[in-house]
Amino acid sequence: MNLAQTFRHAVGWVFPCVCQFCGELKAGPDESFICGRCRSRPKAIQYISEPICAFCGLPYPGAITTEFVCANCTELELNFTSARAAAAYSGLVKEVIHRFKYSRQEWNENFLASLLIGSALPILRENPVDIIAPIPLFPKRERARGFNQAARLGKRLADAAEIAFEPHLLERIRDTGPQASLDRDDRKANVKGAFRYTGTERLAFSRVLLIDDVLTTGLTASECAGELLKNGAMEARVWTVARGGLNQ
Repeated sequence: MNLAQTFRHAVGWVFPCVCQFCGELKAGPDESFICGRCRSRPKAIQYISEPICAFCGLPYPGAITTEFVCANCTELELNFTSARAAAAYSGLVKEVIHRFKYSRQEWNENFLASLLIGSALPILRENPVDIIAPIPLFPKRERARGFNQAARLGKRLADAAEIAFEPHLLERIRDTGPQASLDRDDRKANVKGAFRYTGTERLAFSRVLLIDDVLTTGLTASECAGELLKNGAMEARVWTVARGGLNQ
């Protein structure tokens, strides 16, 4: 039994195996205490599917049969090749991410990892990468939280895909603080120069997949991708559990 399984087993002894949202149906730590009924409620999980922006993965509500680029990406110079997300940052997904990150409800990792793996793994099978790496937290923030959610989720995807996982490929050398209240220009300035490559050698034309929990404008991921490209990466892609900025 590995550490994650041991943790979930211990949680199952401490907490009753009842859904943490409806408080009625049975759900244990393997289900992140989220029952099937709550998962299937309207708009609980809004999976992202085509048509989407070719660069940032922003979904388009209409019917488009040709590749397109959204207005945000047209105006920005993004360093990653593509960004994709499993679901919209809304409903059940948003609430679970908040509980996972800010309330130390670590049993929610299983639910979020299953969303990421279920969406990303088939695409990685067809178009693989060489390395999976998390977008880092500032050390002080990571110590306060107790973990980096991107690292946790990235390791789960890397294990499922049998791809090398590098948790310390990048470091955040400046505490940028929350981005949510900033407009796009301020967000861009806020993350400029905030990351540093810490690998022991150049990436030698490697394809790197960056992992985070939520992507909104893509500027943080782009800054990380730029640092990887400067250090020899052939390309940098991005996968997140959720996609913000959808006005949902």
